[in-house]
Amino acid sequence: MKVLVLGGTSFVGRHLVDAALERGHEVTVFNRGRTNPGLWREVRELRGDRDGDLSALAGQRWDTVVDTSGYVPRVVRASAELLRDAVHHYTFISSVSVYADFRRGPDETGAVEQRPDPGSEDVEQHYGALKAECELVVQEVFHDAALIIRPGLIVGPWDPAGRFTYWPARIALGGDVLVPEPRNLRLQFIDARDLAAWVVRMAEERATGTYNATGPVPRPTLEELLETCRRVANSEARLQWVAAEFLVERGVDQFQELPLWIAGPEYGGFMDIDVSNAVKAQLTFRPMEETVSDTLVWNQAHPEWAAPGKQDVERPAAGLSPEREAQLLTEWNLSRQV
Repeated sequence: MKVLVLGGTSFVGRHLVDAALERGHEVTVFNRGRTNPGLWREVRELRGDRDGDLSALAGQRWDTVVDTSGYVPRVVRASAELLRDAVHHYTFISSVSVYADFRRGPDETGAVEQRPDPGSEDVEQHYGALKAECELVVQEVFHDAALIIRPGLIVGPWDPAGRFTYWPARIALGGDVLVPEPRNLRLQFIDARDLAAWVVRMAEERATGTYNATGPVPRPTLEELLETCRRVANSEARLQWVAAEFLVERGVDQFQELPLWIAGPEYGGFMDIDVSNAVKAQLTFRPMEETVSDTLVWNQAHPEWAAPGKQDVERPAAGLSPEREAQLLTEWNLSRQV
């Protein structure tokens, strides 16, 4: 199969290309060439810009395209319309962030976000709404040849956000580790390699429709994840469980300063997404220990990528800085002595 990947050299796209190559497919990537050019010797690289220069794609044909880098409907429409007669199948990587209501875990029929300002293309402010509109564009252009994948939190090696990486990396450092209650909080995330392998298989089958894609099944608790991190890292870190109310009062940034933690009831279903349709379509999940181990090994080999609490102007990593963590732990311990 001849596969075109829009993007393909950073995180999800990188794993998608690896998965396609492992399945024996002929892969072409289209991107600006700014991230990891020449990463694969056997992959054809086309240069251009989705927002204004698609000329490298003109006059060519592939069996399928996987769009890992679509965020703005106008831009997605340009590539989709150009490729309408050049490919037989279009997979769009969207996000569970498209859903408008997370008080309960949504399935694929849940209402999606709407842009409050139809003219805005501010991806940071309107990420979910823009992704939802991108989905509609792909479905409008490709009709019954469109596959929409809505992943949850994607984790594993080469994750630039570090919202999962923080925990194995921080626990490996040892000492007192601030962790948020409740310890029985159920989590959802998907290893990028599991997502990539499944997407490639779905593209091979020319599957269509919309699928939530996160996991694992069954969902682990936060405590189970952290104890797995301790075991994998052979760490003597001491988990200091801190009440959610204390952290909220002190303005700790949920899901960013303390990754995977969301305290508000309005997000009670954010880690309870219905993935039954994807599981029926053979989405599988590797053991959590493997994801933790591989993420830790990768992070230790590339400490500059997502160090615990590291702040970077271009790529702020998730997690508490050492100073912020120590301050919060001191205040927490003092509050319990009163």
